[in-house]
Amino acid sequence: MDTQISKSKAFLFAKDWYEAIVIAVVLAFFIRTFIVQPYKIPTGSMYPTLQQGDRILVNKFMYRFREPRRGEVIVFNYPEDVTKQFIKRLIATGQEEIEITLDGKIKINGKQITFPPISEIRYYIENTTVYGRNVLVDKDSYYVLGDNSENSRDSRFWGFVPKKYLQGKAFLLYWPINRIKIIK
Repeated sequence: MDTQISKSKAFLFAKDWYEAIVIAVVLAFFIRTFIVQPYKIPTGSMYPTLQQGDRILVNKFMYRFREPRRGEVIVFNYPEDVTKQFIKRLIATGQEEIEITLDGKIKINGKQITFPPISEIRYYIENTTVYGRNVLVDKDSYYVLGDNSENSRDSRFWGFVPKKYLQGKAFLLYWPINRIKIIK
């Protein structure tokens, strides 16, 4: 009789743990898919804002309630290979005309951007394609640039990011510990 009771207790114990693990896995999958996703910075294209190897969190639900804003650091599927995700700074949105001047400044619809961090970066246009100067951004698309624009492949080279490729907004650098910060 004692053996049966102990098997019954063991079964209930295992069942409780199994249920807890299944719920945790489902919850983690849901959170990562729809709410927040960790992301590792693969290159130095966003230096000094983000460095190669930094780990960040991306808010995946924010843009369901509002449009992305100029200056935000966004994660998106790379237009030339949607299996890859890129991270860049949003510079212009659909139907805006963007110009990168010879001195590396950004103009939107003929007016120079004066707010940081965009105004503090020299954006290079040497060796870029037609997407580097005087370009009208397609409707429902975004023009993005890396903060380390001299070493970044971005909208200047491959064009616009369609709205449907947008994954979310980078909001927290959490690793390495000595660099923890809110991403602006």
